[in-house]
Amino acid sequence: MRSRRSRQSTLAWIRDSPSVPAGGYTVSILSLWAPILLAAVLVFVGSSVIHIVPKYHANGFQKVPDEDGVMDALRPFGLTPGDYLFPFAGGTEVMRSEAFLAKVEKGPIATVTVFPADAWSNMTGQLIQWFVYGVIVSVIAAYLGSRMLGPGADYLRVFRITGTVAFCCYAMSLPQRSLWFQQNWVTPARSMFDGLFYPLLTAGAFGWLSP
Repeated sequence: MRSRRSRQSTLAWIRDSPSVPAGGYTVSILSLWAPILLAAVLVFVGSSVIHIVPKYHANGFQKVPDEDGVMDALRPFGLTPGDYLFPFAGGTEVMRSEAFLAKVEKGPIATVTVFPADAWSNMTGQLIQWFVYGVIVSVIAAYLGSRMLGPGADYLRVFRITGTVAFCCYAMSLPQRSLWFQQNWVTPARSMFDGLFYPLLTAGAFGWLSP
């Protein structure tokens, strides 16, 4: 009896909520194509401004001593683009071996990402991928917002929900590189600051153009 009353109270709260219309209708995600695209465009432009004007990302990496010597030493190996770890174990048995432990003791221990030869001269591919990524984040925010809100939801409610989802997408996974791979904490902190700015743009687009 008590369970039935509780269920009825919940249904009454949903029915009377200002964000969910009578009948509990939700917004179709297809009707949110405009804020999805606008949010992706705003994030794309905003990220370009962040990387050109403030320049706080300029010190995200350090220069190795004798850069030319290090590059000359690596060049003969013909490393193809990809991620490398040294010393490399590949399994727990090797990690316990004396040879591997000797390499660890001797050092250095590092992860290296080798870029394609044209990575700096032609960034078209990265820019396209970044825009597509922004669209995907906006679609996720649109999906959750459309499930939680109904047509005519007020601006601040739409802003809070879509902005929170976008922040989780843009920022919350970034510390993992520092947690597991010893990346300087300053680097993900700067990117997480970006990840706070991008959701504001995303939430603004959804708050403005959501039906």
